[in-house]
Amino acid sequence: ERYVPPPRKLNAGVSFGAEHFAETSYYFEGGLRKVRPYYFDFRTYCKGRWVGRSLLHVFGTEFRAQPLAYYRAAARAGRLRLNEEPVRDLDIVLKNNDFLRNTVHRHEPPVTAQPIRILAEDNEVVVVDKPSSLPVHPCGRFRHNTVIFILGKEHGLRELHTLHRLDRMTSGVLMFAKTAAVSKRIDEQVRQRQLEKEYVCRVVGEFPEHEVVCEEPILVVSYKVGVCRVDPKGKPCQTLFQRLSYNGSSSVVRCLPRTGRTHQIRVHLQFLGHPIVNDPIYNMEAWGPDRGKGGKIGKTDEELLKALVEEHRSKQSLEVLGIGEEDLNPSGESKDCGNAGDCTKSAEADPLNGSSCPAGDETDVKDPKTNDVAACPLNSDIDLETLDKDKELSLCGNQDGQRGEKGWEEKDPLCMECRTSRRDPSPKELVMFLHALRYKGADFEYCSSMPEWAMEDWEE
Repeated sequence: ERYVPPPRKLNAGVSFGAEHFAETSYYFEGGLRKVRPYYFDFRTYCKGRWVGRSLLHVFGTEFRAQPLAYYRAAARAGRLRLNEEPVRDLDIVLKNNDFLRNTVHRHEPPVTAQPIRILAEDNEVVVVDKPSSLPVHPCGRFRHNTVIFILGKEHGLRELHTLHRLDRMTSGVLMFAKTAAVSKRIDEQVRQRQLEKEYVCRVVGEFPEHEVVCEEPILVVSYKVGVCRVDPKGKPCQTLFQRLSYNGSSSVVRCLPRTGRTHQIRVHLQFLGHPIVNDPIYNMEAWGPDRGKGGKIGKTDEELLKALVEEHRSKQSLEVLGIGEEDLNPSGESKDCGNAGDCTKSAEADPLNGSSCPAGDETDVKDPKTNDVAACPLNSDIDLETLDKDKELSLCGNQDGQRGEKGWEEKDPLCMECRTSRRDPSPKELVMFLHALRYKGADFEYCSSMPEWAMEDWEE
């Protein structure tokens, strides 16, 4: 009988230490902050539905982003471990409390090289001006290229509690609590709707001079791609809009969301016929000739998603959506985390193999847990059955302290990313004209400066 040790609690919080930051390092190129590829361990306990099933069967039915040949090769390379023992036979039957570990070669998408500016810091909070393209915390394919990791690695700010969240493509005021007590106090203000949030954006066309209130309900179309639309079956919400300026082709608009739905500001602006100028989702041809104005799309949700993906694929800009080709596996759509933009729960989708979840919305969402997910897709042109085991182990280098540098210097024989040439996005592609300008509570108020693109005399 195989011995199964008693379960131990996995740290599901957002606390990261020196060993996490040492996994790899950054470098800057072409106005982008890049992460050197590195080896990373995905960990999970055996799910109840897996008990009594073979590891091979679980991989073949639940983790189909990779073919079974990949897992056999990974096992030969020592990258699959069961209760910290190398897996030699994928026919092994899983038991309750079995602990699985999968080592993968991880590549992160680049983000803008714009630094994170600290607006305020005291014993209770840290307030920063977040650049566009940067997720707040690890999720999807992002780990080191996140606000939490950069603050920890470059500013020594650790043990931070996420109070609210900004969409990856949204810039602006972002608050963190330094203690659990402060986090609880501000979270209570969030629940009682005592917080005021003010955004500024640049939209297409001449926005009305009078105040506009939009109360259209919003429905999530896809958590994986991160797409919403106005629909009577959606959740109720309200946004106030006020035009600040108009330069003859586009308008700067002040936005006051009274609720916090996924992509609320962006969806309401699209419905009003004034989408954000460079919105990579809601100002695309895929929505039809009117770009979704008035909720007129003329496509089913499936047709809309396919058209959006194809439009970005043709422009080689899937990375702008925070997804890659491997994330579009048809078998994965049913595994969306399903929590309205809070992608911190997406590890449940595919903890061994990785999957992607959108980095959220421009609204505030409490971050209860952080579990990382990512994808390391397979190059089907490689004969996985004949890879040299010793060579794989020497490249894997999955001993503490060495993984980051080895992952950067060497090509990994199991990793398609190592053999794929991708076009880097330009810094301009990673900026969306939506900025969190002010965040006000019962006893605090923090503001950032107006972004350059929001100046009255700004021109494209």
